[in-house]
Amino acid sequence: MAPSGPGGVRRRCRRVLYWIPVVFISLLLGWSYYAYAIQLCIVSMENIGEQVVCLMAYHLLFAMFVWSYWKTIFTLPMNPSKEFHLSYAEKELLEREPRGEAHQEVLRRAAKDLPIYTRTMSGAIRYCDRCRLIKPDRCHHCSVCDKCILKMDHHCPWVNNCVGFSNYKFFLLFLAYSLLYCLFIAATDLQYFIRFWTNGLPDTQAKFHIMFLFFAAAMFSVSLSSLFGYHCWLVSKNKSTLEAFRNPVFRHGTDKNGFSLGFSKNMRQVFGDEKKYWLLPIFSSQGDGCSFPTCLVNQDPEQPSTPAGLNSTAKNPENHQFPAKPLRESQSHLLTDSQTWTENSSNSGRCKAGEGNPI
Repeated sequence: MAPSGPGGVRRRCRRVLYWIPVVFISLLLGWSYYAYAIQLCIVSMENIGEQVVCLMAYHLLFAMFVWSYWKTIFTLPMNPSKEFHLSYAEKELLEREPRGEAHQEVLRRAAKDLPIYTRTMSGAIRYCDRCRLIKPDRCHHCSVCDKCILKMDHHCPWVNNCVGFSNYKFFLLFLAYSLLYCLFIAATDLQYFIRFWTNGLPDTQAKFHIMFLFFAAAMFSVSLSSLFGYHCWLVSKNKSTLEAFRNPVFRHGTDKNGFSLGFSKNMRQVFGDEKKYWLLPIFSSQGDGCSFPTCLVNQDPEQPSTPAGLNSTAKNPENHQFPAKPLRESQSHLLTDSQTWTENSSNSGRCKAGEGNPI
């Protein structure tokens, strides 16, 4: 076997370095288990009833924390399906055509039957040169993973994985259970932490574990609460982190709430219809990750694409309110709850909160 070059060695070194944050969290979690379960509950607590209750509640939160963290790390991000990849003939055409209108015409022909509604800032078809595919809506190329990730939210170094359509629910549960884990430890450790400073505890090894455990739990609670609150807001608005920083561009122009269907439907897109699975790190998100219902009034598919920032419906209020391409069946049930699609010229540029595209 030929020896690997410098590039291969660098890639392997980077892959090892990427696991350092995960190893750090794992070691911290292992120490917290020893400090709380052994040093606090078994060594320091004198009341048997308090020991039993604290240990039962602690192990429940610990198990859910580890389960959701594991699923976030080891759930592979989903990539666009084969239909978004260009055929060999289309790739040959792109290589021959120069960048410009001819290049876009090839992409428009390839994308005419695909359920895509978003565009680049210039109004062009979103295309990935590295993966050689037309990007589905909300799909982005991750420079760390070197892949296009469906509904990419961000690349998280603490899980050494891309957070996207396949594991976004697991990531939210990881934040939720880690926050509850830290709050529970801080709350039950507080009285012993106070006794530490008032010399109410004997000067043993447990005394120092109790002190540092409270500091660590309180510090992580503050940071996790802000991060979890931010992602709860994103879910309520049906946005990703990338879409919060750069609004998606649709055929009619830019719209920051283009994918929002109302709070209830936005929650169900991430957590699913079965509420019994909401608190479990089991995949239950709706859809296939490639197409999403929108709350936008898209322009007539026979009309030319409008550059970003211009709203064609404002110029032509007689445009029909229907999507350029039908939504997939996997998404259609999001829009079947007493949805009515009315054509009202007074507000044809927007749709009511919670309404999606008609089927």
